[in-house]
Amino acid sequence: MLNYQKTNFFSIAILLVLLALSFFAPVKWWWFLLVFVIRFLILVIGSFHISSNFHLKAYCSNPLETKKIISLTFDDGPNENTLSILDILKRHNVMATFFCIGKNIEKHPEILKRIMEEGHVVGNHSYSHSNFFDFYRKKHVIAEIRKTDALIESISGKKVQLFRPPYGVTNPSIRKALEVTKHKVIGWNIRSLDGILKDEKIIFERIKNRIAPGGIVLLHDISHTVTILERLMLHLDENKYKVVSIEELLNIKAYEN
Repeated sequence: MLNYQKTNFFSIAILLVLLALSFFAPVKWWWFLLVFVIRFLILVIGSFHISSNFHLKAYCSNPLETKKIISLTFDDGPNENTLSILDILKRHNVMATFFCIGKNIEKHPEILKRIMEEGHVVGNHSYSHSNFFDFYRKKHVIAEIRKTDALIESISGKKVQLFRPPYGVTNPSIRKALEVTKHKVIGWNIRSLDGILKDEKIIFERIKNRIAPGGIVLLHDISHTVTILERLMLHLDENKYKVVSIEELLNIKAYEN
């Protein structure tokens, strides 16, 4: 499988070969351009597909799981919609994972406290979730992660070990930052697109058709997800699926000892 280091190695190797050949015979300029274009496309695809493990290792499912168990994850909270989500999860006795944004924790510390008091796992989803997060340098990424970690710890007393990058995009700066902070990256293999689509029927069908043992579902703390979640809980019950925490599904620890 290609990763960032291998892509750079092969790109440089091919360019050197082309340069060497140019001493013995004319080499068309577009061969060099083609190498750069292919490298660029590989970088884009690898960066925007967290499951590719292109820049770093991400836990996107448990492919070895055979039992009917999955995990539900919710991004971008806490906010008012989180309360409705918590109510549904409580009625169905289900534990989920919430990847929280630091600035939202500052606005709703009491909701974060409820999330953790009810036994759900909390992960770090950056402080700002800025549209420009993917362009931040290593130091800025570290600062965002540590600021959100500190907010969660000040409320719960627990040091978070799980991180989900905004938009699921990875790059060398994020990889280098995580080498310092030591967080485990959690991705997904069942993307609901609830943050993009508005049609609840389409979103529900997307999730339903992708459910399989060991899967991780990506949802968001937004209004129409509340309605979808109730339907999803009923569907999972009918099909004998059990929702478990990320810790149980992946056999990892969410917090520092």
